[in-house]
Amino acid sequence: MTKEVKRNYLEINSLQDLKERNKPSEDYSLSLIDPINFQLNKFFYKTIGKNHKWIDRLSWSEEKWITYVSSEMVKTYVFKFKDDLVGFFELIFHPEKNETEIAYFGILEEYQNKKLGSYLLSEAIKKSFENKVNRVWVHTCSLDHKNALSNYISRGMKIFKTEILNI
Repeated sequence: MTKEVKRNYLEINSLQDLKERNKPSEDYSLSLIDPINFQLNKFFYKTIGKNHKWIDRLSWSEEKWITYVSSEMVKTYVFKFKDDLVGFFELIFHPEKNETEIAYFGILEEYQNKKLGSYLLSEAIKKSFENKVNRVWVHTCSLDHKNALSNYISRGMKIFKTEILNI
């Protein structure tokens, strides 16, 4: 059975275009995973992705995960409430194009629908621009969380490409 999926590509070209959301409370923290820990990336990918059909990395070996997260171009940030994991995002810096891709972004199910995604996305965009890039971009699709597209647009991102996929 095939399903039609709409994929939108969005971008923001200046930090001045960001419509930032404030931190929900001081009980929340955001930190770069350092040293790298591929198990955290894998946990978030599998746990958040199971509801959104994230499947491309399910077959990755430990070696492939380690190689990926070890790249100087990849940075992973973890969002916490006190000591509890809430969400994450992965940024990939593309120096040849002077841009950053928000490769993966998500919040664990028990923390969804609490307006935390708008703050986390604000932080992902700000961290992306730390590399002095000309553009930050992301893609989302109709399989992602129902608020994903509106969150990207609400933070100041604009759709630059749309495509329909049959999966």
